[in-house]
Amino acid sequence: MIAIKSITHGDVSLSQVCKLIKNYIQDDIDQNYEITIGTDSQNTSSTKAVIVIAIRRLGKGGIFFYDIRRVKKINNIKEKIYFETSLSLEIAQKLMTHLKIEELPCNLSIHIDIGKNGPTSRMIPEIVGWVKGCGFDCEIKPEATTASSIANKFSK
Repeated sequence: MIAIKSITHGDVSLSQVCKLIKNYIQDDIDQNYEITIGTDSQNTSSTKAVIVIAIRRLGKGGIFFYDIRRVKKINNIKEKIYFETSLSLEIAQKLMTHLKIEELPCNLSIHIDIGKNGPTSRMIPEIVGWVKGCGFDCEIKPEATTASSIANKFSK
């Protein structure tokens, strides 16, 4: 079982995350919501990856949950981006199952920590194609704030 962290709720399971998302949406049902998942990682003696599930009440803030994983150090940038993306997709697919059980909207987007500037720019077509091929919308930097802002903060 994945132990996901919440600043507000402490350690929670993925099914509890979905119940908390449902409660958050029901608190203000007339608003528009966006559910995003993003991962970022940093290297020290190992690679620390942080996967974030964020729920935005558009124009009115949001809540998020995160999971931290440590693996053997990944030095190759391409391998690292594939690793980050695979973690986001893994959580997204599991989350979709739980969202359907809770009868919540299942349109979520994956935020990928790559952009048009820098060494990852050549990876955009293959990574975006992979994510879309798995049935998810995706964003890259600078719009990929779940990966490049929230996950980045907790990965350091």
